[in-house]
Formats: sequence, C-alpha cells, structure tokens
Amino acid sequence: MAKLQEQAVKLIYEICDRYRDEKTPLMMILSDIQNEYGYIPLEVQEIVSRQTGISVAEIYGVVTFYSFFSLTPKGKYVIGCCLGTACYVKGAQQVIDKFSEILGIKPGETTEDGLFTLDALRCIGACGIAPAVSISGTVYPKVSVADVQNIVNEYRAKEA
Repeated sequence: MAKLQEQAVKLIYEICDRYRDEKTPLMMILSDIQNEYGYIPLEVQEIVSRQTGISVAEIYGVVTFYSFFSLTPKGKYVIGCCLGTACYVKGAQQVIDKFSEILGIKPGETTEDGLFTLDALRCIGACGIAPAVSISGTVYPKVSVADVQNIVNEYRAKEA
C-alpha cells in the first residue's frame, strides 16, 4: 500500500463512514481495514484520524497494543508459535528458533518473498497439545524441532 491509490483511500473513507454513528468506532474501523489490506500503515492511520477526529497517537497506540493489528504487511502464511507456559516448557522456544533459522527471519518479520511471517504468540489455548504452532488457521500439535523443516517444505510445495 506504499502510496495509496485513490480507490484505496475511497474504501478507507467508506469504512470510516460505516461506523460514523457508533460511540466508539475505532476498533471496528481498524478491524475492517486490517481485514481488507492485511496491515495498517501510518498513512492509513492519518486518513482514519482525519475522518474520525481521533488523534493519530491514539490510533497508533491501539494498532501497536493489539497483536492482531499490524503496521507492516504479513506473509501469505502466518506462522504463530505459541510461547505460553505449557508450550514453552515443552520446547516451544527451540521450535520458534528453528523456524527463524530456516526462514532467515526473526519473530515479527516476514520473508523477502512475502510467503511467511513468523509470530511469537502467547497462549493460544492449545495447552493439551503443546507445543502448538498455528499456520493461517491450521493448528499443528506437539511440534518438535525435527518437524519444522517438513512443515516449511509443505507450504513451499503449495507455491511450486
């Protein structure tokens, strides 16, 4: 979205207008924008600020506080490694480290080809199958370091 096209700006205006009568519209507006574009860069936050009268500082605070909002584009496949207590105790740190090594990115980053984003998550509620990894809605149970390369290969094969 680097330089917003007129059509994108128009859609952001429409999203803001949808919630004009709401008492606290910010979360709904940001959620719709995140769903539409996959991220909410500063330029978009400034448009939302002008349309709603909510300060950019407040909008930025919300975008950076909630983990489901992003300031940068996410990869096609978002790999979420749970680092909650149960997963951590069963080796989740080593699992995320292996993903990081194989993909050449740190948690919070996206591969140059835009295929993978690696995220460190807190508890995802899958303690009974720890360590758990979620990839674009699919949960992988009891992931070991030895499983990581095969998981990455599975998603790369989808792109071949």
